[in-house]
Amino acid sequence: MPTLFVVIPIFNERATLDACLDRVVHAVLPQGWDHRLVLVDDCSDPAAAAAISAAAARLAGAGHGAIRLRHARNHGKGAALRTGFDHVLRDAGDSDLVIVQDADLEYDPDDYGALMAPLLAGRADAVVGFRWGAHRRSRGLPQRLHAMGNRMLTLLSNAMTGIRVRDMECCYKILSAPQLRRIRPWLSENRFGVEPQMVAAMARLRLRVAEVPVRYHARGFSQGKKIGVRDAFRACWVILRERLRRTPPVSAAQPTLDPAGDPAR
Repeated sequence: MPTLFVVIPIFNERATLDACLDRVVHAVLPQGWDHRLVLVDDCSDPAAAAAISAAAARLAGAGHGAIRLRHARNHGKGAALRTGFDHVLRDAGDSDLVIVQDADLEYDPDDYGALMAPLLAGRADAVVGFRWGAHRRSRGLPQRLHAMGNRMLTLLSNAMTGIRVRDMECCYKILSAPQLRRIRPWLSENRFGVEPQMVAAMARLRLRVAEVPVRYHARGFSQGKKIGVRDAFRACWVILRERLRRTPPVSAAQPTLDPAGDPAR
């Protein structure tokens, strides 16, 4: 049975974790598909770490494929994704798909089926979601500023990569395991710079990239949102650097897994 691997980087999203995971495991997938969850705890605080461990055990006990990996110290979303991708690629077959899911309830797993569709139809090698468009308008000044910043970064990325997408920073990126194997050597960013780096790798490898509108429920910094102005400047640097890169980066040192954070299956 083909499997959708859901890689979920987690850092202190204790309040939203259970609701997010419940949405993931109840998302309707195309007929004949199964899911497996890879929870990567990026050294959350003790209370959140215990919640992640309990959630992974609960899912496994309910018959859902789930594993928990824990970093010995905090590194960032990009590092957590590399850890999750490396785990997935040890098990995934050529017919399997891999998607990124944030744990903060901003994104809706009910969009999985629509995101998978272009890949299953053979129309694309990778799919990127987009949050803003006719299906959703930004409301309020903070959301409008957020959308404007994303548009500016996306325009810069489009100019440097040649890929025309509307929301390069969107969390929802999905691709087949074979394509992830090709992209993985090009990933080295530890924080949110992984988003433009993934799109740059798609362009470098000449992947056919499709877009799908997705639902989005923005949260603010008071609710735990972590990306900031520093990350925007880093994204600009990553976009420009990747345009000039000719060989895969010397891979960033992989985070050490916490020996006390034994995976829960």
